[in-house]
Amino acid sequence: MKKLLLFLFITWAFVHTLSAQSVLSIRQQDSLFVRENYQKYEYQIPMRDGIKLFTTVYVPKDASDSKKYPILMQRTCYSVEPYGIDKYELTLGPSRYAMREKYIFVYQDVRGRWMSEGTWTNMTPHLPNKKAKTEVDEASDTYDTIEWLLKNVKYNNGRVGQWGISYPGFYTIASALAQHPALKASSPQAPIADFFFDDFHHNGVFTLGYFLTFPVFGVQHPQPTPQAWYTNDFPKSPTPDGFEFYKRLGSLKNGDKYYPNNFFWKEIVEHPNYDEFWQKRNILPHLKNVKHAMMTVGGWFDAEDLYGPLNIYKTLEKNNPNTYNTVVMGPFGHGDWAREQGRHYHNQIYFGDSISTFYQKEIELKFFNHFLKGAGDGKTGLPEAYLFDTGKKQWRTFSEYPVKNSRKANLYFHEKEKLSFSAPTQTTSFSEFISDPNKPVPSSENLRAMLNFTPRAYMSEDQRFASKRPDVLVFETDVLTEDITLGGEITVNLNFSTTGTDADWIVKLIDVYADDTPRDEVKNIDLGGYQQMVRSEIMRSRFRNSFEKPEPLVANQVTSLKFRLQDVLHTFKKGHKIMVQVQSTWFPLFDRNPQKYVDNIYRAEESDFIKATHRVYHSASQPSYLSVEILD
Repeated sequence: MKKLLLFLFITWAFVHTLSAQSVLSIRQQDSLFVRENYQKYEYQIPMRDGIKLFTTVYVPKDASDSKKYPILMQRTCYSVEPYGIDKYELTLGPSRYAMREKYIFVYQDVRGRWMSEGTWTNMTPHLPNKKAKTEVDEASDTYDTIEWLLKNVKYNNGRVGQWGISYPGFYTIASALAQHPALKASSPQAPIADFFFDDFHHNGVFTLGYFLTFPVFGVQHPQPTPQAWYTNDFPKSPTPDGFEFYKRLGSLKNGDKYYPNNFFWKEIVEHPNYDEFWQKRNILPHLKNVKHAMMTVGGWFDAEDLYGPLNIYKTLEKNNPNTYNTVVMGPFGHGDWAREQGRHYHNQIYFGDSISTFYQKEIELKFFNHFLKGAGDGKTGLPEAYLFDTGKKQWRTFSEYPVKNSRKANLYFHEKEKLSFSAPTQTTSFSEFISDPNKPVPSSENLRAMLNFTPRAYMSEDQRFASKRPDVLVFETDVLTEDITLGGEITVNLNFSTTGTDADWIVKLIDVYADDTPRDEVKNIDLGGYQQMVRSEIMRSRFRNSFEKPEPLVANQVTSLKFRLQDVLHTFKKGHKIMVQVQSTWFPLFDRNPQKYVDNIYRAEESDFIKATHRVYHSASQPSYLSVEILD
């Protein structure tokens, strides 16, 4: 299970794109290289409070007093398997290219996980002002680990770097606050920043598609162990239809039947709002006085952690203006940059060849080599921002991000399903639909994928199945007569009313392909008229004024709502159209809003789920629109 749970989706894409012989050959070559070139060691490293953290170290066999190597470390909650001094990883480091460059690679089980001692907590709160040895966090554990490694692992050159994807990405950014003088470079990749806005929630809305993950994150290990202790706790679906499985689950209060003793499930249920429990797990306010080099990495189609990398990069940039700080965003799903697919697809959309290899060799390896082996003066030759235009399907470089010379514009909703950069002129205008949480809008057409460990493909999925529904509003431009590149932040501005006292709002930005777009013969799909989702987000009305103190709506009263879609870099090509869809259910990706205000939706009764009529206004005095940034 272990690392497989984290990288299952990456491995699947890798194996299904390359031939079986190619995969086997590459794995055999890498495994042979590791055993021939590295010596493995295992240690229990003591922390300042006496807890010992299990750590594996791979040292190049040719290391010596005259040939020293930097340390490159990953800290994880997903296990540093295989355990045993004679059992080796099949590959080392962030890429096979870094492995062949040779580093001293270090892997560590964090507190309370696998072979490490201590108690596990999700998103360990950072303690900026520690006053006693008993006050520890990921930064102090990293500092103590680095200090021990420098003194006890021979032939290191005194420089340390770190990287990690997803949860290890969080450990990387939290560990960047260690402020150890030997820590020279950190690359948080798909890092979690805040569980109320990333992964398990989006704007406080529970990500129901994560329901099957709770055994991994909510069961304490009884003692240090190399064996998975939670594998039998996964809910078993009686049907391969994920939509049906979650419909049968019903109200979230029924989750207790699956997880009566899961501490993380209980924490989520008991903290439905952005209270102190969640706030102290937010790493963003602590990203100050970071003096070593940072390179944050993410994927434009990352269904798990898109909020994290964008906001971590921007916060680091704002709070640490003199620090080497860069961002990389590619056409990737969660962690895809760590494995090469050959022909690179996200779901059904092709973006080019060997894109991951380009990232690994021309971006990531240059970053680590410069700061850990080279001059370390910041003259890497890399730009401030390496961003992939997912419409033109090519890399672009920027000296600053967000791009200051972008042109601000608004995409306005109009009657008769029109979308335009011109403001509406009508005195009265609105679109309405009936939202029934008991017959919700599906989040995908792939019913089996709804039972995956986490959601994935929906981020670029064809939305024609949704646009045909009466409970989905559709607004669309005329056919574009020239390319339009949206690059940067997007803000949703809605004026709405509802007959209920609460409502969710899902807004999706969509690229509608030209009718004569050539067929993709590899995926065997017609792309003419394809409605590719470019960006999407959900917002719960109760949080419109505060995530800490939710408020019910006043039925039938026009209300304003503003929230952010995550950033994009996407060119809508000449001959295409821009579409926006608006809906109020997105199931089972996210939990259903009863549409009748209840204090805690996790405790809602089945009778609380009611139909409601929603109106979205698009008049001159009450416009609804997306605020966008256009790159000319």
